[in-house]
Amino acid sequence: MRVATDIGGTFTDLVFFDYDRETKEVKSVEVSKSSTTPGEFEKGILNTIKKIGLDLTTIDFFAHGTTVVINAITERKGAKTALITTEGFRDVLEIARGTRPDLYNFNFKKEEPFVERYLRQEVKERINYQGEIITPLYESSVDDHILEFIKEGVEAIAICFLHGYKNPVHEKKLAAYIRTKYPIFEVITSHEVTREWREYERTSSTVLSAYVKPIATTYLNNLTRHLQNLGYKNNLYIMQSNGGITTVEDVKANPITLIESGPASGMLGAVVLGRTIGKENLLVLDIGGTTAKCSLIENGIPKIVTTYTIEKTKTQAGFPILTPVIDIVEIGNGGGSIAWLDDGGKMRVGPKSAAANPGPSSYGKGGTSFTTTDANVVCNRIHKDYFLGGELQPDFDSLKSAVKPLCEALDMTLEEVARGVIRVANSNMVNALKSVSVNKGYDPRDFSLVVIGGGGPMHGAYLGEELQMPEIIVPLNAGVFSAFGMLMSDLRRDYIRTDVMNLNEKQFSIIKSVFQDMKNEAIQAYERDAYKQEDIRFEHYLDLRYDGQEHSVKLKLADLNQLKIDEIEHHFHQLHKQRYAFSLTDTKIEIVNYHLVAEVVVNKPVIGKVEVKGTTVEEALVATEKVDFDEAGIHESHFFDRNKLDPGMTVKGPAIIVEQSTSTVVPPGHQFRIDAYANIIIRKK
Repeated sequence: MRVATDIGGTFTDLVFFDYDRETKEVKSVEVSKSSTTPGEFEKGILNTIKKIGLDLTTIDFFAHGTTVVINAITERKGAKTALITTEGFRDVLEIARGTRPDLYNFNFKKEEPFVERYLRQEVKERINYQGEIITPLYESSVDDHILEFIKEGVEAIAICFLHGYKNPVHEKKLAAYIRTKYPIFEVITSHEVTREWREYERTSSTVLSAYVKPIATTYLNNLTRHLQNLGYKNNLYIMQSNGGITTVEDVKANPITLIESGPASGMLGAVVLGRTIGKENLLVLDIGGTTAKCSLIENGIPKIVTTYTIEKTKTQAGFPILTPVIDIVEIGNGGGSIAWLDDGGKMRVGPKSAAANPGPSSYGKGGTSFTTTDANVVCNRIHKDYFLGGELQPDFDSLKSAVKPLCEALDMTLEEVARGVIRVANSNMVNALKSVSVNKGYDPRDFSLVVIGGGGPMHGAYLGEELQMPEIIVPLNAGVFSAFGMLMSDLRRDYIRTDVMNLNEKQFSIIKSVFQDMKNEAIQAYERDAYKQEDIRFEHYLDLRYDGQEHSVKLKLADLNQLKIDEIEHHFHQLHKQRYAFSLTDTKIEIVNYHLVAEVVVNKPVIGKVEVKGTTVEEALVATEKVDFDEAGIHESHFFDRNKLDPGMTVKGPAIIVEQSTSTVVPPGHQFRIDAYANIIIRKK
């Protein structure tokens, strides 16, 4: 029996599978959803467990995705952190990069670094770019700095030395000294976070990992203890941003790997779904209560990036993090996103959210803001009897009170404002989908759109139509699909090293040697978790660029033992042309980074075909009411219970399909069918 939980900004989701270990056939699936409990996230998880009366003594696998890391950073609620770095490089964190995110926007504002200058201290040591020691390190030289840190109430120390990615000997030496002599601190070094170059990005990544380390460690320890008290006896696995799971101890050593923990699992679940139904080119959109996340999957493989930026806007450069992350674009548009007017009187939706508490005004919990969820309630796209899974009736008095200022300012009716909110939200989401497709050389018309999360199925048909996509796929249990994705994840660790050199056949022996060193490191790490060497599956990637360029393109090597220079060059030229619209076939190619992926495949269920129950479309019908479809007009629409829809059924819209965790909107001019795996497939007629 396998369980996965996912904490979002508004809701906490749980998915429970009972399956046959031998045949991997799923016997039963249960889902549970409750409000997220900020400050004590483990309570939301315990509430979902209590809701379905889950007996944890019967569970042999528990996976968890969390927003605790990203929340601590965005809300500035991490630990008081200090930085120790090489003499002369104290201000790298504050100098950052001089580029503006939006070239012609002069409202650029430089963010305050996470470590103030008086907590950034230097030590004498120096290692050059080749990894050679120029100036030795004397550990005791930091004692005065440490005593000051203690006086200032510092909880975590980040250590980042110049060229520590090439030779981390000084970082290891200093970290061991502080951990032994001053055990009150959480200590993390740059080489434990990444072995990739770029001084500012490395420093930023190390500082952010140190900043969240105490809170992440406390949270994971509390969660582990609560689960053990409820009878869970096995390892707790945590979802990472790279689309794989790992052990709690591994995550506590470098918690920044959780920066996109929850969203990554939804994208991975879509990969498994696509392989099952034979759709390997997918655009995936996950709309939760607070944000909307999207990613592109090509040939059944999600895009992985190793440089990720948080809090980036047109006026803020954000903070870079060097950690493998599924290439996800996230915007502040979800069910709880608040509608408001800017200084020019233009309607905006998000990024501020009503979140779980008080939530949208229709929840009746004191919310005074009009949100996307409220707009869908007004248009009757969320049926009042199936609101929040039927647990709550919408509070229309509170909703009307919340929308009144917008109606007066815009001189519009309640219904007109609701349509406008949905239009603006859809426009924001279309732009996000374009940023992972059109903006990177992909045509959305060549992809199917998978919509997940509580809000995805409500908006999917409109977004697919705008982008001229052939079909929209709404998976079974779409509202809790991120938790489902964790149950389909394998153990994964990424190892990255920078070593810049020209690409030619003379370097093949070096390439193999570097990858072998990383393999040995991966084998040792997995053996500590009681996994055997023969259980590990490796993938090899090179980050390549043209001589003279700044940034690189990631290329997967087909066979490390059969390297062919012409094949590598050909594939690189192709990738570069797709990404940047040109190639330079007469220019030398450089290797920048070596990237090793080490995975252990775990026993997990397979998505099976759903048994035909023999119900009719009429038996699945629960109501017929008027629904506002904006420009398509107001239509009498059928509401169907998803649990009673059988594979093979095809129904013309307009229609709304209701289930516990979401509602699927099928506008006029569209139709839906239920495939053999109980997915809803929406197409234009």
